[in-house]
Amino acid sequence: MENLLLTIQTWLTDHDIWNRLNEWLIENVPRIIFAIVILIVGRWVATLISRMIEKAMHRAHFDVTLSTFARHLIYTAILVFVIVAALAKLGMETASFAVVVGAAGLAIGLALQGSLSNFAAGVLLIILKPIKVGDFVEIAGTRGTITEVEIFNTIINTPDNIRTIIPNSHVTGANILNYTANGTRRLDLVFSISYGDDIRKARLIIMDVLAKEGRILPEPRPTIGVLQLADSGVNIAVRPWVKVTEYWDVYFALNEAIKLALEAGGLTIPFPQRDVHIISQEPVLS
Repeated sequence: MENLLLTIQTWLTDHDIWNRLNEWLIENVPRIIFAIVILIVGRWVATLISRMIEKAMHRAHFDVTLSTFARHLIYTAILVFVIVAALAKLGMETASFAVVVGAAGLAIGLALQGSLSNFAAGVLLIILKPIKVGDFVEIAGTRGTITEVEIFNTIINTPDNIRTIIPNSHVTGANILNYTANGTRRLDLVFSISYGDDIRKARLIIMDVLAKEGRILPEPRPTIGVLQLADSGVNIAVRPWVKVTEYWDVYFALNEAIKLALEAGGLTIPFPQRDVHIISQEPVLS
């Protein structure tokens, strides 16, 4: 054991490792500290600049979707530049680094084809604008309001406040139902009356309710007609038009108002009924 310790002590003395370590620290620690400072300050600057550009685009009345996308893109670009600057401060050759990054980028690109397709899809969403922030849509089986279109994902909040993140490639690769884009929507309501009730009276009652509802648009004019002669009664279709922002308020209000008006007018709202006939038979005597 004593021989081993003596050997190590001799080796350290001969190679002067401590002196070399001290020299390396004196020479490189300032660079490392400065590189860390560059990363910290650079990240802060990237956040500040990207948010300033987003606010400027808001003031210039750019689309919210475009300004949000631009913020994410600018932040990422500045952050990459900051990382390269920090590595250069550590003494790495940026030219060789660019070659390494290019080769690594090719390999990473092949491995991350899905992410690249999401990025390309995000660019298409910004250029073509099939959706924007604030639209109520149905995408990939999810209904909700778009809160943000990011570089790789689109974020939707469902009516029950569930945050849903959908890859942009799924957005552009699927059917998009945009309920907000046209500004107006048609309500499709159905009310039933009994076969013994007067259809013309029911129509007049429904027209009166629609006339009192100020949120219904005058054009296109509401449609009222017999939809189906069903098993239990006559189904009447009621189809007025409203603004998108008032769709559900008017939907709930009309269902209640028309139901009460039909009952007040003496009409009957049927429900499924079934007549059961019992046939009795005399017992068979053996």
